[in-house]
Order: sequence, then structure tokens, then C-alpha cells
Amino acid sequence: MRWSHPLHRTLWGPGLGRALQPADDNIPFLIHWIWARKGDCTFGPHRVLIRQRGSSVGSGPPSGRHEQLFRSTSAAEAIQRHRRNLAEWFSRLPREERQFGPTFALDTIHVDPVIRESTPDELLRPPSELVLEHQLPPARLPTLALSQLFDPDACGHRVQTVVLYGTVGTGKSTLVRKMVLDWCYGRLPAFELLIPFSCEDLSSLGPSPASLCQLVAQRYTPLEEILPLMATTGSRLLFVFHGLEHLNLDFRLAGTGLCSDPEKPEAPAAIIVNLLRKYMLPEASILVTTRPSAIGRIPSKYVGRYGEICGFSDTNLQKLYFQLRLNQPDCGHSAGGVGVSPTPAQRDNLVEMLSRNLEGHHQIAAACFLPSYCWLVCATLHFLHAPTPVGQTLTSIYTSFLRLNFNGEMLDSTDPSKLSLMAYAARTMGKLAYEGVSSRKTYFSEEDVHGCLEAGIRTEEEFQLLHVFRRDALRFFLAPCVEPGHLGTFVFTVPAMQEYLAALYIVLGLRKTTLQRVGKEVAELVGRVGEDVGLVLGIVAKLLPLRALPLLFNLLKVVPRVFGRVVGKSREAVAQAMVLEMFREEDYYNDDVLDQMDASILGREGPRCHPEEPPEDEVFELFPMFMGGLLSAHNRAMLAQLGCPIKNLDALENAQAIKKKLGKLGRRVLPPSELLDHLFFHYEFQNQRFSAEVLSSLRQLNLAGVRMTPLKCTVVAAVLGTGKHALEEVNLASCQLDSAGLRTLMPVFLRARKLGLQLNSLGPEACRDLRDLLLHDQCQITTLRLSNNPLTATGVALLVEGLAGNTSLTHLSLLHTGLGDEGLELLAAQLDRNQQLQELNVAYNGAGDTAALALARAAWEHPSLELLQ
Repeated sequence: MRWSHPLHRTLWGPGLGRALQPADDNIPFLIHWIWARKGDCTFGPHRVLIRQRGSSVGSGPPSGRHEQLFRSTSAAEAIQRHRRNLAEWFSRLPREERQFGPTFALDTIHVDPVIRESTPDELLRPPSELVLEHQLPPARLPTLALSQLFDPDACGHRVQTVVLYGTVGTGKSTLVRKMVLDWCYGRLPAFELLIPFSCEDLSSLGPSPASLCQLVAQRYTPLEEILPLMATTGSRLLFVFHGLEHLNLDFRLAGTGLCSDPEKPEAPAAIIVNLLRKYMLPEASILVTTRPSAIGRIPSKYVGRYGEICGFSDTNLQKLYFQLRLNQPDCGHSAGGVGVSPTPAQRDNLVEMLSRNLEGHHQIAAACFLPSYCWLVCATLHFLHAPTPVGQTLTSIYTSFLRLNFNGEMLDSTDPSKLSLMAYAARTMGKLAYEGVSSRKTYFSEEDVHGCLEAGIRTEEEFQLLHVFRRDALRFFLAPCVEPGHLGTFVFTVPAMQEYLAALYIVLGLRKTTLQRVGKEVAELVGRVGEDVGLVLGIVAKLLPLRALPLLFNLLKVVPRVFGRVVGKSREAVAQAMVLEMFREEDYYNDDVLDQMDASILGREGPRCHPEEPPEDEVFELFPMFMGGLLSAHNRAMLAQLGCPIKNLDALENAQAIKKKLGKLGRRVLPPSELLDHLFFHYEFQNQRFSAEVLSSLRQLNLAGVRMTPLKCTVVAAVLGTGKHALEEVNLASCQLDSAGLRTLMPVFLRARKLGLQLNSLGPEACRDLRDLLLHDQCQITTLRLSNNPLTATGVALLVEGLAGNTSLTHLSLLHTGLGDEGLELLAAQLDRNQQLQELNVAYNGAGDTAALALARAAWEHPSLELLQ
């Protein structure tokens, strides 16, 4: 199966599936404007009903009168103000994009997705189920560039109405933004005026009448003075209607009457219908974007060209996107300016490794078919390799990613249930994801997918919602597997998304038995009426000798407690499963979760496993991390915007259940990689009080052999840096630490009594940070091991300054640190400035006899030094 198109469609028709298009936070045409009074401009009537198929009239170039449009000084100035306003509004970055640097701009990294011309015959194919077989792609019509959308069709007819459609994540919103910016900067000379509208904004107005002039003037004030010219602009006027699935259009004359006057107040949907009919402003050009489920709302006779947005079906487009985004000059700068940004060579290495993985690992290339997942890959790499903004977590990246694509929209705006699209995905895809985590599998058969999608569906309305979800969003979450040996199965688009959705399924309380589902409602109902009924029964019992009434009174008190215990047992079972997943002994010798995620994106060096080798057990170590992260206040706020609210009481009770289980199992001694995973769970949770209570028994921090990246240093410092109890030992041997890592971990070092930093390639510059550590008034380090680091004599010169002012250090190891004669002589001269040192190891430093004797003499005269090696 080729990855240049989404999953097979079913039949579209008027009134079928109405899923909502996610809104972007800072796109200006999503803002709701206030209505003003009707304008005073007049328009000549244009009652020309175009009956030709596709609303095409003529095939020649625009007439001369169109070329002279807006030549007056005032009109030209109004257009320029309109361009400047649009450019400013559409250049504003969403909150999720600001992490990539202060000068990051979308127009500098934009890569146009593939737009494949489609035909009405293709849109009206008979319904088909999900096809898993990999077949040769059918013959395709040519692809289109943005500048070619309104070129004459194959018959030479001028195209006036273009409909672009694509599933969630294919880049419709970004494409519209890019088109508007191109027009603002003069890169679309075919149009002298472009007017964008958000259908979500128009739908919020309801049936309230307003004229087209009012709609334009209220949103784009500079255009108010040139509205009288709008009727004479012809095809050089372009209307852009983004997100048609928000509107329910009725093209029947009985439902929407004819209207050719742009000044006449009508419902917004009626205005769009008459524009598309070419009854109002018949020569104007119109671009419509929508999801597949809403294509049938516009009869094909009113459409001149259909275009399917196919995403990045070419791997070269994916590589170009990654090169542009990851090679931004300040892409590594955090919002607070903390940390060391990746060098250009490091950024080039990331891009090269990612490119090699795209070529060899076809599943990640299949995921990046959707431009939105290319964004997720870049955001994850930025999180793993660049300085981390304060408070940013892996869970918040995935939640922000979903907010960018869904933004709390409803699955069907006309459905009475007003069900959130993300809530529907959490219920269906979350169920599939959790069943996969429970049974430890990542490959799903078609029966598995159908079982989760169709579970509990009984009514026609529910089948209609499922139809919309399949059309618009299923491809966003699931993709056919392209790995050898697993053809004919489905996988989640990226592996971590399965664990995220499984965690979301749990924290939303969607995993319940029948008793648990009805128990809470019954308990709340009985609890509400219990007090009132109990009061009445108590009075009646005193007046009448009825023995059954007190029994009924006590029963009303017992019911909420019983169901409360049932729900409590369920939470404890979930917490037990989560903690057991976190501390599985089978995972003790795995890499930590951050390295696993890095390897899944960039690939692993060395030969790949042979397809015929027995597969390793699936690892789901991110599942508990996401569970903790989703309970944080920041993520709960974003989930509420997505229509998936988590109540504060539920979050508190889940946290208490997790804390109870962590308190029992979290005291065991863990291997270094598992200990880091445990700390990463607390980092994702973002609850200092919770972490302080759970980690109060931690006395030894052994992370020896763990590659301490800037992110991991941030994780350890954030979780342990605010604790109050001392750490008996902090072992960071062979962790590839650098000076920046030492500075980040300084709050943790101040709690340590024994600090091991051997085998880290720390140079003289690191000794400056070690000097500051030893001179800190809260330093309580008694043992410091720096062996096998190239400190040299230059570094020791800084280190002895710290020794002179330190009062806690008693054991110091400088074995094999490249001191030489100069370093030992410096130690000998300054050793008496520290009066607490008891043991000093300077072996294997290539010193001569003279320097060694000088140090031995100083050690002999030292009042507290007992052992010199």
C-alpha cells in the first residue's frame, strides 16, 4: 500500500459526517469579531447563475478592466494596509512553536505538502472497509502547486472554485496560512485581493443575518472603503473559506434562497451557498478547505477542481522539512536562555541520523507522511537535545501536539451530543491502545481495530459518528504496518502515541466494569437524596412504629460507601499495574526511556535484527510516565480544552493510590537506568510535594553508566534539587558529564556526602564549577572522586582554591587526572590551606621523584592527612 494517500474512503453525501477542523490558537481569522452596523456602500446587482459544471466561465485571461483595479491611491493604500495586517496576524506563532527559538518563523521552514488533483468519480467510490493489503497505487492525476490551483482545467475552462480536502494532520491550516502569507508578500500575483474566513468563526454566529459587506468590514477594517469595488474585481478577488466541516450548507432553493446583493443581510451559511452557486459575485475565485467527511456538502457541479492534500508522501519532502526546522540558527535556545545549545555540527549530525533512519526504517517514514507528525518528531528531538524550557515535559509535548490538531473541537457540530473529537478518540483509540499495553503487543489485526471502534454502538447516530471519525481522524492515529513479517496489521502512527492514549484512557476513568460504570452514578444519586430522604424517614420513624424505616435509612448511608470502595479498589488496581510496569525486572538492563525514545527516532547504530529472529518482548516504559504527566495541573488544563476534563478530586485520588503503591515498591535498589526512569516519572508528574514524600527514603543516587544529557541533568535537578534530606552517595561515574551538566546538577551535589564523578572526561573548565561547589556555604561533601578525568595542572589550580575554603571534604581522589609534576607541586604548596583532608589519591599522574617527594613532605606535615596514594 502506498503512503501517498490516506485510508480508503466511504461514500460521501450531503449531510454525512460533520467533524470539526481544529483551530490554531493565533490564526487571526479564528478570532471572533463584534458585529457593526450595516455599511452604506452600494453594489450593482449581478444575477448571473452559472450553470456550467465546475462553475467555470470562459477560459481566457482576466479582462483589461480587472487589470486596472485598485489603481487609485486610496484603494492601493487600503490594499497595502490589508496586506500588512494579514501578514502580522498570520505570522504570529502558536504557543507550541515558541519553544524553537525567538526568531523562529513558520515561513522560513514551510514545505508544501503534496496536493493531488482528484475527480468527482473518485470521490463517489462505493464504501469500502479498511484495506490492509499493499497494492500498487492506481494511476494518479498530476500534482498541483499552490500557484496552479486556479489554472485552467484539462478542457481549457477557467477554474473559479477549488476544494482542498485532507484528513487531520495533513497540513490544511498551515497551507492556508502559507497561501495568505504568499499573497501578502506578493507571491500570488494572480489575485489583487484575498479575503480569508474561518468557517468555525462563521458558524459561531448561528443564523444571525449579516451581509457579506458586514462580514468583510468587521474583520478587515482597511477594506471598508473599497467595498464598492468588490463587485467589479472578477476572478482577481479570492475568498478563502477554511474548515467547511463547521458549517451545514443547504443548496436546496427551499432551504437557501437566491441572493445576489452583497449588502443584503443573510445567514453566513446562505452567503457562502450563494457565493458557491456563483449567484453572488459570480466571477470571484473561491478556495475551500475541509475534511473528507464534509466534501459532499458542496455539490460537485459547483466545484471546478478537487485537490487532496496528501501530506509528505515523498521522503525527500520529510528530509527537507527536518533540515529546515532543525537547522534553524537559534533552534536550540530555550525561552529562558539556560543551557548550552547544540552546535551546528551537532544539528547536522541529528539531521543526518534522522535521514538515514527515514531511509532504512520505513515505519517512521510512514508516520512522517503526515506533516503534523514531522512536527512531533522535531519537537521531541528538540526536547531531548536542546535546553529544556522550564516546566516542559514529554507529556506536555504530546498534549500540545493533540491540541494543535484537535483544539477541543466536536466530532460532529450538528450532533446533539456535542462530543469532543479528542474524547471520542480517547474512548476508541485509547481502548485499543490500553488493550495492546495490557497484552504487550503493538501490532493489531483488522478485527482488533473494528472491535474497539464498534464496541457499544447501537444507534444510527453512533454509527454516523463512527463514519465521521473513520473519514477524518482514524489515519491520524493508526497506520498500516510496513515492517516485514507484519504486513496486514495496524500499528499506532508512532509507538509513544499508543502509550500516551493508553494512559489517557486510564486517567479519564474510561476503563470500567459495568458495576463501576453505574456505581458512581448510583452513589452520587443516593448521596444527594440520602440526606433529605433520611431526614424525612427519621421524623416518620419517631411518629410511627415502623421497624423497616430505620433499616432503609441505614441502607441509604451504606450504598455510597460500598460503591466508593469499588471505585477505590479499581484505582488501586490501576496504580498497582502502573507501578509494576515501571519496576519490571525484565527491563532492568534496558536503556532508560529517554535513550529508547531517542533511538526510536534517530535509529540505532549497528546491524538491525534479522526479520526471522524471535522478537523481543515489547517494552511500555513510557506508559507510567504519561500517566503521571497527565495528572499534572498543566496537562489537565490542556486536556480540558480538548474536551477531556479530569476532575481535581479524581486526580487527587489517583495520585494517592499511585503514591501508596510507589511507597511500597519504590524503596528497592534499582539499576541506574531504572532509577532514572523513576526520577523521570516524578519529573513528568510536576508535583514537588508528591515527589518529596515518595523519594524521602532515597539515600543513594547511583546513575553510573547513564549518558547524562542536558535533559537528564535537568530531570535529576528538578526532582531532587529541592529535597531536604541528605544523600549519602551520588555516583555519576562514566556518565559523559560536562561543565554545563555540573552546573545544572549543583542543587543535587549540595545534598550529597559522597560524590563520584570519575570517568567523565571533565577538563580544566569543569574545575571552576567544582571550586564553586566546594566553596558553597551549604556544601557537605566529605568524599570527592575525580579519577580518570583530564583535569591537568590548570584544573587543579582552580580546585585547590576550593579546597582552601572548604570545611567538609575529607577524602579526595585525583587518580589518573594528568596532573604531572606541575600539578603535584601545586598541591604540595597549597595542601596546608585545608585542615580537614584525611585521604588523598594522586596515583598514575606521571609525576617525577621531585614532585612526589614534595607532596609526601607536605602530607607528612599535614595535621589530619592519614593516607597518601
